[in-house]
Amino acid sequence: MPRLILNGQAHDVPAGTLLLDALDAAGSPVAQLCHDVRLAPSGGCRLCLVAIDGQPLPQPACATRAEDGMVVHSHTPALEALRHSNLQLLAECYPAGAMAAHPELPFHALLRQYHIQPSGKATGNGFRDDSHPYIGVDMDRCIHCQRCVRICDEVQGQFVWAAWGRGEQTRIATAHGNSMLADGCVSCGACVDSCPSGALFDKPATTAQQWTRTTCGYCGVGCQMDAGSADGRVVAVRPAQHPVNRGHLCLKGRYGFEFNHAPDRVTQPMIRQHGEWQPVSWDEALSFVANRLLTIRGQHGPDAIGVLGSARASNEENYLAQKFARVVVGSNNVDCCARVCHTPSAKALKTMLGTGAATNHFDDIEQAATILLCGCNPTENHPVIGARIKQAVRRGARLVVIDPRRTELAAMADLHLAVRPGHNVPLLNAMAATLIEEDLLDRDFITARVTGYAELVDFLRDYRPERVAAGVAAADIRAAARLYATQGPAMCLHGLGVTEHLQGTEGVMCLINLALLSGNLGKPGSGINPLRGQNNVQGAAHMGCDPVTLTGAQSFADAGERFATHWGTPLPQSRGLDLLQMMDAARDGRLKALWAMGYDIYLTLANEAATAASLAQLELVIVQDLFLNETARRFGHVFLPAASFLEKDGTFMNADRRVQHIRQVVPPPGDALPDWQIICRLAVAMGQPVGFDFADPQAVWNEIRALWPAGAGLSYARLAQESLHWPCPDEQHPGTPVLHGARFASSQTATLACIPFLPSSEQPDDDYPLLLVTGRVLTHFNAGTMSYRGRNALLRPSDTLDMAPADAARLGLQQGERVRIHSRYGSAVLPLNISDAQQPGQLFASFHRSDLLVNRLTSAVRDRLVHSPEYKLTAVRVEKATD
Repeated sequence: MPRLILNGQAHDVPAGTLLLDALDAAGSPVAQLCHDVRLAPSGGCRLCLVAIDGQPLPQPACATRAEDGMVVHSHTPALEALRHSNLQLLAECYPAGAMAAHPELPFHALLRQYHIQPSGKATGNGFRDDSHPYIGVDMDRCIHCQRCVRICDEVQGQFVWAAWGRGEQTRIATAHGNSMLADGCVSCGACVDSCPSGALFDKPATTAQQWTRTTCGYCGVGCQMDAGSADGRVVAVRPAQHPVNRGHLCLKGRYGFEFNHAPDRVTQPMIRQHGEWQPVSWDEALSFVANRLLTIRGQHGPDAIGVLGSARASNEENYLAQKFARVVVGSNNVDCCARVCHTPSAKALKTMLGTGAATNHFDDIEQAATILLCGCNPTENHPVIGARIKQAVRRGARLVVIDPRRTELAAMADLHLAVRPGHNVPLLNAMAATLIEEDLLDRDFITARVTGYAELVDFLRDYRPERVAAGVAAADIRAAARLYATQGPAMCLHGLGVTEHLQGTEGVMCLINLALLSGNLGKPGSGINPLRGQNNVQGAAHMGCDPVTLTGAQSFADAGERFATHWGTPLPQSRGLDLLQMMDAARDGRLKALWAMGYDIYLTLANEAATAASLAQLELVIVQDLFLNETARRFGHVFLPAASFLEKDGTFMNADRRVQHIRQVVPPPGDALPDWQIICRLAVAMGQPVGFDFADPQAVWNEIRALWPAGAGLSYARLAQESLHWPCPDEQHPGTPVLHGARFASSQTATLACIPFLPSSEQPDDDYPLLLVTGRVLTHFNAGTMSYRGRNALLRPSDTLDMAPADAARLGLQQGERVRIHSRYGSAVLPLNISDAQQPGQLFASFHRSDLLVNRLTSAVRDRLVHSPEYKLTAVRVEKATD
């Protein structure tokens, strides 16, 4: 550890420490304006110059690493005079009023520190852009630190900003001189967050009175953020420096908080009476629900009732939801929205490797020599991870993308395998066949850790790339297999383009085969990693909102007796129904009541007509949410207003198995309550106070830890200080970022899976000649419940149907015109977007707007093993809309 003399005092610092950080830690911070911990050192502003004995000239502290024996002087009169002069030069052309309006900015703080007033000689010629709904631009306030240019390049990888001109004529503007949005801005706000002078600013800029560290409530990355509040409202969000997101956020995380105070937020319980919603008290609402549930249970048995946990809710709340189902109702009919996204991943990973979750953590993106993306679009759906992948590729990582569309990352890839929708299994089998045929195997790993090799070799003889029809050239399949197997370590990340198919679970099994054959498991930079779509979808299922597993994904056989003892009651004996089975049971009259927490099932389930028919049969639909969602509008009998993630405490579990705090930023509005309190109060109303008398979420979490051995070490105290991955069995355990290092969860070896290709019944024909894939886009999130209640709606006002230019020309369709899409299940009308990202014969549509209801189109096909709907393959025809 180097020892320095800093301003006459000896200090030991870690090797590689920047002098800027060493001086700050020593209590002698130096002025700087161009430095940002997220960026490579620049030294451009020259404010942080320090004198080093033996060096003829001052050196920038932000770009100089500590060395043993250095003698550093940071605040000599000459250096301070130089700083004063440099700041005076910057202030000469700076608007005088800006400093008073925004005293909190770093540049303004330095001007005050050095007693400098801006001259107000702004030229008025600086670049301006007022077209962005969230970000304002006034480059008359620019001090040419170029942090906006660098952070857009080095962190987000978007290259929106550029320095034009040279010397005194240098100015900062968009790279092509257009508006930010026209020049490719993805609205992450990183440039605003880094700007020290207010040249880039949030609109409107409301000063927060208090900042609270919490976890983002959108996708499953689990970004840490600081939420600012004032007068009981969330007014700003900024990214936190944390291992998950490294000081970065996406559009939704940074700006998508306006839903929290939307005018149509429901803040009082309601019961539908004579077709109209009537506000009632909590006692009235809970008494009504309890009486109806008790009556239904008495008449039809406990399995006539279903409970749906929520990816929007905390771990603690989902634990209580499944406990309520099993203890109060007496049924295993409990599920969550993991059913329609990554339950196939959990099933495949659990079956083959023993643990149904990601094998590696996000930091392994930077360790991977090759990245395989299969059926995912991270730059839109997991943008912070997408940005990290872009930067990894820029640093030299190889990239293979398997996706029907030419996504942003596909355009950057070494190889883009544009697989025909529904043909993941034959394509991945062909890659595995290539590994075997060309001897691209980790034979030591196979010998020690793998069984079933001979059987797979025999099975894959029919899947040589030259014999597989998946829409991809055999040479490209072979090239991708070679990259993955020889340029290691290789990390696979996959998404719903793998799981939302008839063979979704089996598609993930095929990915696991590739990892086992090549030895890309159990080490940094490798693994099979599902990109979970919602903030706590990993946690909701893992807490036991699944009909066949208990908390911690523990089986009834292994843990049932322990749970029964702790809960003081026998567990239900009948096999529970999953969500899709609940819909079938409702249709058939076997399910009578459904409690849906934070989940708009009518809007989001595939095959809308079938969902509507099932929900219409129910005698009691309880909706617990922030807003009167489409399920409540059409089918609800009782509405229970819930607190948002910004209004309560608890924990979320992200996609790489980290458990992270959420903290209350503002109080819930009106009579809205956190989900955990609603569940506990309803348990009491149904005569079951024992086991639901928790004082706070921490008490619930401690019960979870007592029942989940792999999470026993994840105390609230540790979670407040550390970024921990389960398994973490005790409070001395460091957590497990990488699974399966020495053995798999349930055995020393894993067995390869022989997966035959079974085409979906949903195929194009003369009446429905086009293939439709549905999914999310950057600007919006799932059902649009949150993202459409803010200015994101200005950035993308509508879902669109994306179509290849050749198809549009053949059908005589024009950009932006309304088209009607017909499937075998229904029709929908969307504006047309003609896109080179689409292959001829294939379409893409997002599904975020409730009034457009794209799920009128999607089919009844389900995953063969876990029943997830096949959102990624629907045969359709398209015509001009005439109405």
